[in-house]
Amino acid sequence: MSPAPPAHCNKTGVPFSAVKQSQATSGRKCTYSEMERDRIGLWGSGDGQPTSGLSGLDHLKHPGLNKGMAFTIEERQLLGIHGLLPPRVKTQEEQVELCKLSIDRYENPLNKYIYLMGLLDRNEHLFYRFVADNVAEMMPIVYTPTVGLACQKFGLVYRRPRGLFITIHDKGHVYDVLKNWPETDVRAIVVTDGERILGLGDLGACGMGIPVGKLALYTALGGIKPHQCLPITIDVGTNTQSMLDDPLYIGLRQRRVRGPDYDELLDEFMRAVVRRYGQNCLVQFEDFGNANAFRLLEKYRNKYCTFNDDIQGTAAVAVAGLLASLRLTQKRLSDNVIVFQGAGEAALGIAELCVMAMKGEGTPEQEARCRIWMVDSKGLIVKNRPEGGLNVHKERFAQDHAPVRTLAEVVEVARPSVLIGAAAIGGAFTPEILRKMANFNEKPVIFALSNPTSKAECTAEEAYSNTDDRAIFASGSPFPEYRSKSGALFRPGQGNNSYIFPGLALGIICAGILDISDDFMLLAAEALAEIVSDDDLAYGSLYPPLHMIKDCSVKIAKKIVEHAYNTGKASVQPQPLDTEEFIRAQMYSVEYGAALPPAYPWPDNQPRVAII
Repeated sequence: MSPAPPAHCNKTGVPFSAVKQSQATSGRKCTYSEMERDRIGLWGSGDGQPTSGLSGLDHLKHPGLNKGMAFTIEERQLLGIHGLLPPRVKTQEEQVELCKLSIDRYENPLNKYIYLMGLLDRNEHLFYRFVADNVAEMMPIVYTPTVGLACQKFGLVYRRPRGLFITIHDKGHVYDVLKNWPETDVRAIVVTDGERILGLGDLGACGMGIPVGKLALYTALGGIKPHQCLPITIDVGTNTQSMLDDPLYIGLRQRRVRGPDYDELLDEFMRAVVRRYGQNCLVQFEDFGNANAFRLLEKYRNKYCTFNDDIQGTAAVAVAGLLASLRLTQKRLSDNVIVFQGAGEAALGIAELCVMAMKGEGTPEQEARCRIWMVDSKGLIVKNRPEGGLNVHKERFAQDHAPVRTLAEVVEVARPSVLIGAAAIGGAFTPEILRKMANFNEKPVIFALSNPTSKAECTAEEAYSNTDDRAIFASGSPFPEYRSKSGALFRPGQGNNSYIFPGLALGIICAGILDISDDFMLLAAEALAEIVSDDDLAYGSLYPPLHMIKDCSVKIAKKIVEHAYNTGKASVQPQPLDTEEFIRAQMYSVEYGAALPPAYPWPDNQPRVAII
């Protein structure tokens, strides 16, 4: 994510016009510009940082090289930076402790976020070491819920470039903008157009905090090297008037562009990514509006290496929780009736993956769909609903039932065993609804998945207290531990996408997967559910502890890589003999490396030439 020193922007040394590769497209002929590639073939897994020509000041200024006071005296002297640092040499462990003391001085979460982003701008290794060592405390700061506040205040907290802004005015020149990014070895891109940031709505260019935060977790939790990550915001305007009126707003001050111009810009962007970074560069779509999210996923999923985390990542982590809950309810997934509050991209993604999982249990598809009831702003989704509001994705789950207007009525009619909220309507799971769930089920499954915390359908305490402490609860935002009247301790699991997307991306990159089908998503969900221990379930948690999330990523990546080779979707050859060892070998190390190139002796018995 950090720019390399200016003298080393072009690492290939190969003229752009000298590298060509044909692209397989859907029945149309490739143009010359579409066939042109900046890099082809299998890439190495190095750190992307040449040592020749780097000055000592480069090591102090570049966040990927800077070690702060951890530079040894020898390194300081030979790099010519001796005296520019205080004389004491610190260990990284001492620096981590100082970071903890420093961030604890701030009470406001936004100030904690600003501190962490400043640390990332100064010293990448220390930032990722600090986050990795304190995952449970730092993840709510680096990502949800604090990142939502950071996006709302992005014009205030913005300090330095941490990604690319591509605007509608750059149409026709997207590739030229990509070339301005100083790293050429980019393996993972997170892109947003800012239209649906978490549950906060259209934040336009201020949505850049999401790709930045997401890719920080790619590295901290998945070990993907920072220089291989690129955050991108597509700025086509915003329809939020308060943003347009805000003097600190950093984006285009115009209403959001839609229609053919928008589609052409996105098409050009995807082609430019392939031309610049290769066909197997992962593009994760994040926080696009519902109408565009489904449409773009269907449009690009079989042509590019891409997935939508709001649809597919949320689905995988939710289904993982449901699969883990089956060990407590002693049921099959197909034995459940599931009611969704919401029918947007997250809810529909979860529902589709549930259908896939039920089919894996031997349930016919139509029967599986009949076990899923979805409620949107117009009520229960039913066939020929008078209020309308159905699209092709919703119609697949339309019940053959009379219209039902409210969630409480739907719960009364459907008598579900699982209740999932993904509509960002805070408090939607009322005490009345929760008590009904307890009346219908010995162990009702309640998932309040909406972010941030203010948008959660209910709190953990509300779920437990209104079900006689019998609920199996998970949430999208973190909630504190809960102690029941009998003294039992519950640790509500957070169904955070961070359990899925770092490991999924790591596996995709390690295997060189070119397109990502839904079987990879279900495989990731199953892998995560298997990691949940009996001790976790005993405390009511459907997910492993957050401090284990990096190990979870490796185990998920291993499943992804092995499945890719078994299905012929891996482009990295030959297949590694030890999959886990291979994956770990590609991962970023948070430990400091040597600042000096290796030195080694040469023989001194070379023949000498007499000087006349």
